[in-house]
Amino acid sequence: MKLLTHNLLSSKCLKGVKVGYPLRIVAKDVKISESEFNKEFVKKIIPKLDWKVFVNAAVQIGHGNDLSDELIDDYEDDEEYLKKVHHLLMEVEIINGELICPETERVFPISSGIPNLLLNENEVS
Repeated sequence: MKLLTHNLLSSKCLKGVKVGYPLRIVAKDVKISESEFNKEFVKKIIPKLDWKVFVNAAVQIGHGNDLSDELIDDYEDDEEYLKKVHHLLMEVEIINGELICPETERVFPISSGIPNLLLNENEVS
């Protein structure tokens, strides 16, 4: 699971959950795979991210210590910064681990890079 995917996921459909975002990450196996840097893609995706959630997720898996809590003003023109964001969004992947609902502590497994957010019938609101 890439951090881009994590930024979009919630457990709001769980019974009794009002927000369900952001899911906490417990990474047991993280893989780095190089991918071609696409400056335009990164520039366009950054405004769509919940930046604080993205940075916190990167820190949770041990890879976000060199990003600021706040998005820098001139990120569009800072190629090194864009490359750091690209690395975290596109090259860092959680292979095995867990996502945890912030309200219920319900654990969702990540296996072979795929988060399983399927619910049991009695968990659906």
